[in-house]
Order: sequence, then structure tokens, then C-alpha cells
Amino acid sequence: MASMRDIKRRKGSIQSTQQITKAMKLVSTVKLQRAKQRAEQSKAYFNCMYETVTSMLAKTGSLNHPYLTKGESGKKAVIVITSNRGLAGGYNSNVVKLITQGDFKKEELEIYAIGKKGRDALNRNGYHIMEENSEIIEEPSYVDAMVISDKLLKAYAVGEISEIYLAYTGFKNTVVHVPTLLKLLPVETPAEEAGKEPESKAMMNFEPEDDEALDMIIPKYVTSLIYGGLVEAVASENGARMQAMDSATSNAEEMIDHLSLMYNRARQGSITQELTEIIAGANAIS
Repeated sequence: MASMRDIKRRKGSIQSTQQITKAMKLVSTVKLQRAKQRAEQSKAYFNCMYETVTSMLAKTGSLNHPYLTKGESGKKAVIVITSNRGLAGGYNSNVVKLITQGDFKKEELEIYAIGKKGRDALNRNGYHIMEENSEIIEEPSYVDAMVISDKLLKAYAVGEISEIYLAYTGFKNTVVHVPTLLKLLPVETPAEEAGKEPESKAMMNFEPEDDEALDMIIPKYVTSLIYGGLVEAVASENGARMQAMDSATSNAEEMIDHLSLMYNRARQGSITQELTEIIAGANAIS
């Protein structure tokens, strides 16, 4: 059995850790409120953007446009959004698993990392980190998403990459966060996603011409989805960290109670032993 000094030292250490987890929980709670409001306000717009573009393309039939056709390079760009800090439960590892345990081949991926945790994990697993923009996740803006979108669209247009994906954590509510892998380019209609042949329909006319219209629409579509992913990822990160710190605080409380019981038992045992020794000494003298 551990000595009273060891138990007291361990109890003090856990109490110090508990104070840290409490503070981190409070910080995450405050950040979550702002991030949650931002995510909920923007979610409807980004969902509508995705549904509108895919629905529009489903009604136009087969168009010969670079953004709608798959390139021949075989390289796939994946924007991986994680956090710069840990202590958020499985938040970061769940996003990384979308890549490492998915259907991708390691040699065909070009990783565009946003967040140090995802970058480090994928780098350890041998994936090629094409670019890192970890500072963006601290305070994401639409301009940041536009810069990434422009860079990827240029690479797509010249044939350096043939597909673009977005891996992030979707924010459903405070306690539910869904790791999501979304294909950005080439744009797939709902029928294609379900494995069906796209219908040849010409139910929509473009003004100006379809090429000019898609050149304006698709970049905004890609930028909007990237920004939406960033906003939801920030809310999910703070929600996950708040839950993790709440669990850590509760576990610390249980350990402190257990150590307090052990300390009292050790103290009682020590007192009983001292009394026994005194009585034995007194009997020996008499």
C-alpha cells in the first residue's frame, strides 16, 4: 500500500490537473458559443449552395467543361481540416482516419493541410504534404478560403490534379460532430453519387453562355464549401474539447475521492498502529 506522503502528493498533482481541465473547459465553452453561432448562421447558405449547384448541373445534362470532367493526372488533392492543438478527444484522429482508412491510395494523394495535428499525423503515415496553412484555422475567413480555392482550381485547370476533396468535421450540435469527406471537383450530380448514369436533359439555359456561367459559379461554389468546412470545423473542435475537458474534470474528481478514501484509511491504519505500539510498550513496562 502506498504511503500517506505518496497518496497526498498524487492527490495534489491530480487537483492541479483538474484546475487546468476546468479552465480549459471554460475557455472552450466561451469559444464554442461564438463558433456555434457562426456555424449555424452560415450552414443554411452553404447547404443551399451545394444543393443548388448539383441540382442545376443535374438538369443541364452533359456539359463539356473542365470543372465537370475528370483530369488524367491521377493525382487527388485533399484539403484536410484539423486543429493546431490536441486535448479534443478523437476530433483530429477521426478526420485523419477518413484518409488513412478510406479508399485512397497513398501515392495518389496531395495533402493540403489546415491544422498541425492532421499534418503531423499524415506526415508520419507517409503521405505527401503539398502545402500547409495551419494559421488559417485560428480565425478562418472567406478570403482564406478563396485563396485556397484559386490555387486548387488553377492546378485542376492545368491538369496537375484530377480530383479535389474536402475532409473536415461537420457540426451538427454541441455534442454531435460528424467527420465528413466531400468531393468538390469534378462536380457530381446526385444521380452520379448514387452510382446512376446522369440523365441527358437540357432543361436549363445559361445567360451568358454555359462556359462563362460555370467559370463564375464553380469557383464561388468551391470557395463557399471550403469556408463552410472551416467554420464548422472550428465549432466542432471547441465542442469536442469542451466535452473532453468535462470528462477529464469528472475523472479527476473520481480519482481525488478515491485517493481521499485511501489517505483516510492509511491515516487510520497509522493511528491504530501507534496506539497498538503504545499499549504494548505500557504493558511491557508494567
